[in-house]
This record gives sequence, C-alpha cells and structure tokens, in this order.
Amino acid sequence: MPASLFRCHRARLRGPDCFRISSMKPRFSAPHGGNNKQARENRHVQTVETITPSLDEDDLMAIVAEQKEPFILILDCVQDPHNLGAILRTADAAGVHAVVAPKDKAVGITETVRRVSVGAADHVPFAQVTNLARTMEKLKAAGLWLVGTSDHATAKSIYDLDLKGPLAIVLGAEEKGMRRLTEENCDFLASIPMAGKVECLNVSVATGVCVFEAVRQRRVAHE
Repeated sequence: MPASLFRCHRARLRGPDCFRISSMKPRFSAPHGGNNKQARENRHVQTVETITPSLDEDDLMAIVAEQKEPFILILDCVQDPHNLGAILRTADAAGVHAVVAPKDKAVGITETVRRVSVGAADHVPFAQVTNLARTMEKLKAAGLWLVGTSDHATAKSIYDLDLKGPLAIVLGAEEKGMRRLTEENCDFLASIPMAGKVECLNVSVATGVCVFEAVRQRRVAHE
C-alpha cells in the first residue's frame, strides 16, 4: 500500500471491524431494606478497549517499495501499550516509514496506545505479521540492512555503525530483548554505550536513541 493512501486505509479499517464494549453503570435501587448484592454486581461491567486493525505484510512491502531509502522499525514482542505508544510518537517525529510487530505476544493499536502516542498511531503505518523472521528476510531481499539492538559484548556501538541507506532497526521486548531467531536474522548488532550503573534503557527510550542517531547520519549525508 502506498504511504499516500495510508490515512484512507486506516480510516476504513477503523470502521465496523473495530469494536468497543462501553462501560455502563446501570441505575439500580434496591427496595427499602432489601439486599444490595445485585446493585454491587451491576457495577462490575468490564470494558474492552478498541483495537484498530493493523496493516499486513503485503502492505508493508508496498510501503517499502515506494521509498528510495526505506526506514523501518521492527519491534520483537513489545507488550506494554505505553511503550508502543511512545515508540510510535518517536517514529512519527523521526520520519520512520513503518513500524512492524508480530501478531502474537505483542500489543496492537489499542486506545491506550493511541492516547500515549498523542495521535502518532493515526499517522505511522503499523503492520503486524504472522512470521516476523520471514518478514525480516523479505526486507533484506528488498535491500534493507537490519540492525538489531543488543547488550552482547560483540555488539558494536550504535554510533560506530553506518545507519544510512535502506534500514530497519530491530528492538526486542521489555525484559527478554530479541528472540534468538530474530537476532540471527539481523545483519549487525548494535549496543548503546551506558556510562552509569544501570545495564540498559527502557525499550521506548532505546528506540529514540537509535532512531535519531540514524536521522542524524542521514541528514549529514545529504548536506
């Protein structure tokens, strides 16, 4: 799907396929001297967040094909909606062409994600794929270099890697990082130098560091 058609596609997706169960608190008055058990039970009506359908692998590859220097962000099983919302906000600010995540064991676009993203979820193409490793192989076949973030001793500093040209930056889940197969499909592993006592950054913060280092390098290359 061309990026220019993304907004129309998103608007269509957010039609009848979306769902919401509203939280309603019915007015109930027990008879004088009666049992208030039913009144208490009526207050426990669950709310299900609206989930916006995502793009698929074909949509993602169409977006990649439209760009001269595709800039993609891959999230391997990020599950916290607040992290995804913050990441989408960063991706929008940095001009990332699309964000990719697996369908399983990963959060999608919920109302919480949309709220935290401050509108970015409506502008940044977000694709959820069945087989992330296969999608990564397709991106490499399309000419993208895949750079995964890692705290391994063999990983190079993010500031020492060439992040210009067709690129996908890969980040892992909040606690476990990238899965083994995801890491094996990366062309390079990058680390973020840490000067303090903590070992790593929150995934949304790490995204900002990596993405804007790529933005810096790309701007310098075009000056």
